[in-house]
Amino acid sequence: MCKNKTEYEKGSHYRRNQSSSSLFEHAQTLEALSKQGNPLEFISEMIDFEMFRPILESKLQTLERKSNAGRRPINPVLMFKVMFVQRLYGLSDEQAEYQIKDRTSFRDFIGICSVDDVPDARTIWKYREELTRCGAYDELFKHFYAYLQSLGLIVNEGKIIDASFVVSPRQRNTREENKAIKKGEGDSLWNDNPHKKCHKDIDACWTKKGGDTFYGYKNHAKVCCKTKLITGYDTTSASVHDSKRGAELVDDNDAVVEMFWLDAGYVGTEDGFANKSVTPVICEKGFRGHPLNDEQKQNNRSKSKIRCRVEHVFGFIERSMGGLVFRGIGIVRAKANVAMTNLTPPEKTLKFAYKLEKVLLNLRKQ
Repeated sequence: MCKNKTEYEKGSHYRRNQSSSSLFEHAQTLEALSKQGNPLEFISEMIDFEMFRPILESKLQTLERKSNAGRRPINPVLMFKVMFVQRLYGLSDEQAEYQIKDRTSFRDFIGICSVDDVPDARTIWKYREELTRCGAYDELFKHFYAYLQSLGLIVNEGKIIDASFVVSPRQRNTREENKAIKKGEGDSLWNDNPHKKCHKDIDACWTKKGGDTFYGYKNHAKVCCKTKLITGYDTTSASVHDSKRGAELVDDNDAVVEMFWLDAGYVGTEDGFANKSVTPVICEKGFRGHPLNDEQKQNNRSKSKIRCRVEHVFGFIERSMGGLVFRGIGIVRAKANVAMTNLTPPEKTLKFAYKLEKVLLNLRKQ
């Protein structure tokens, strides 16, 4: 209720706002959001988050309660939805707590009626740490992938493989310390100062690309070329070349003789795909003294029309999800961060995949 009214608001010639909330205000708000196009409403209709409950409960609730005293644990599916919203909108723990309290659409998606039930930032952090510690993310992603397949949203008519940098906070180490880290002797450093050691990331690495320097990790992703849904991934340090993980992303879920589209950075990896029952389609690369001819350039343009779709996925992550930025320490937490990013499909991608599945189903019936 607005208590402080100005002299202009008290005048009779201006429209007056309602002084008290309506009994049906919550329902009217959700209806108005639905008419405007609430993305979380569509995601909630498409994804049954209850399918994650068996995995979450088996990983997190390992100890039986000795008694009924004390507060009951928070619903793990509810907390997973909190992390989903947090990653979809690129929010920090503190901002996630504030936005869930502030936004009706967030609370309705998560299943929270009162702002008093919103988990605080510390609870969100602790839940994420527990999921990271028990290594649940890979199993959650595989289960989600199987769910998308059951809905017919994964079209086995080609995949695209590419990598994107995961930026981490830069470490300020001496030359001697960096040499020891490169040799794999990072665990022997800072043992006399445990507080300092826990803030040092010895897994992240420096690398250069296109004249720019990057520090952190890499997200090697496999994307469906039709629906743009991520179907597989791997996380490494930034110094690992893209081509080192190309063939390793091919698994049993990929159809036989399926086309795999890759950029020129994967030139020379054809032998790695020889026993994978897939066909790699790699953009050609020019070398010093041996530039590409007109026919090769035309072939690359044709291949890039399909391969560029993976850039749409990375572009959405960069612009709408706050980018692939990791603010933790260690590759274990980095893998968890990348997994949650790949596990969070945007509403537009799901809508496109859903419409495509309907079109393909009608074509099969004809």
